[in-house]
Formats: sequence, C-alpha cells, structure tokens
Amino acid sequence: MAVKTFNPTSPARRNMTVADYSSLTKKKPEKSLLASGSNSGGRNSYGRITVRHIGGGNRRKIRVIDWKRTKDGIPATVVALEYDPNRTAFIALLQYADGAKSYILAPQGLNVGDKVVSGAEADIVTGNALPIVNIPVGTMIHNIELKPGKGAQMVRTAGAGAQLMAKEGDFAQVRLPSGEVRMVSVKCRATIGVVGNNEHENVSIGKAGRHRHMGVRPAVRGVVMNPNDHPHGGGEGKSPIGLPGPVTPWGVPTLGKKTRNKKKQSNKYIVKGRK
Repeated sequence: MAVKTFNPTSPARRNMTVADYSSLTKKKPEKSLLASGSNSGGRNSYGRITVRHIGGGNRRKIRVIDWKRTKDGIPATVVALEYDPNRTAFIALLQYADGAKSYILAPQGLNVGDKVVSGAEADIVTGNALPIVNIPVGTMIHNIELKPGKGAQMVRTAGAGAQLMAKEGDFAQVRLPSGEVRMVSVKCRATIGVVGNNEHENVSIGKAGRHRHMGVRPAVRGVVMNPNDHPHGGGEGKSPIGLPGPVTPWGVPTLGKKTRNKKKQSNKYIVKGRK
C-alpha cells in the first residue's frame, strides 16, 4: 500500500499525503451491515466536556465488523475491499456459502475472490480465523481475543501484527506490536496474517481542516496560557513550564507518567512489559 502525494498548489497541499485507495473495489458500503452512531462531542451524560478537543467532523455510519468469526466450516468469498472511516485499517466484505454477508478487517495480501474460513479445522492461510491452540508457533496473527468467545480486542490497527511465541498448557505467549509479551488462553481465536494498510503511519495530515473533518478540534498549549488557566502558563516571554514534569490543566502528572493500576487483575498475564 503506497502513499499518494500531490503537486504543491498550496502550502497545505504541499505537505498533505493520503493513502492510495486504488486497491479498494467498492465505494458504497453494504446497507445491511450499517449502523447509526452518535457524536458525543466529548461530553458525558450530564452534558459536561470530559474529553477535550472533540467535536464536529463528517457524519459517519458504523460498519458492523464480525469480531467473533463463529461461522465455522462455512467458506466465504471476499467480494470487495472497502474504506472504513471509523478505523485506520481497510475492511473486506465476505459472502458466505449460505448467503450471509459480513465485514472483517482486511489483512495484508487478501484480494477479491480469495476464500477464507474460520474454525479449528481451517488452514494456516491469511484471513482464516481459528483457535490459538491450532496455530503453529511463530505465526503472525492479528484480531486476537482476550476472552474466548468475546470477540477480538487486540491487534486491530493498520499494519499491526503479533507473533505467537510459545504454547504451554492452557496459555500461549503472544508478542504484541508494542513489544509486550502477554499470556492468552489457547481457546481464544485469532486471524492469520498482518492487518493491511501498513503505510497509514506515513500519511501526513497536511492542514488543520482535514483534522476538523475527522472530528478533532484545536488544542492550545499550556505554556502560552495564563497561570489561572494552566499550571504551565505565565512568565515573561517564552518560558519553561517551571515544574518537575508536565501536568494536565488540573495538575495531574502526564506525558510519561504511568497510569496503569499496579494491582490490576490482568497484570499476572503480562510476561514482559512493553518498555
């Protein structure tokens, strides 16, 4: 997947790049697999802003993705590759032999016309989903479940892939894209291959308006505010934050401060941290 550049007809156009969508074969989504969503604008149920810098943006329909892949033994044909505005990865439209349709994340190398299948008897082929107990050690996987039957929760972003490192007893060790090695039940399902659109990280937004289309509002740096607006504010001219470390507008340490609870129940499944 390449990145497309443009002639510098304006300063924004000079710096802007987009993903190459030439591999996508269908522009309009499957109506039966759409759901409507609402934009919170960063507000909670009381109407108060709890997450800043969110609001506006283009309207987006939710594509219902099949995270569980439970139609075992029924082959499916890849009918189309599509764009999904709600995620960085592309999606693939599947047509099952029994007539049902569903969306899955499009792994790298999956093309229109390819066959995919799920279940314990599936072959180790890109796009097939099967329990980890049936996957050979060393295989690259994505769309990994944390709890059997709950649906995929890990390794779903564009270009991401995890490696199955070892299997012992009821658990397998999986090396995640962050470098963390984590134990996962061998009953959990995963999909073979690496998520497609791996050039997404090289895309340059280029202009502020494009971020607004995505629903991202402007962010103002704390160091240019007044002291009554932000702990970093104040001072004559350009000045440092004047604190041992950066903090949020409410004085909570940030930018490197570890926020994971040391007593979290799932810590026992982490074999090696990501740092």
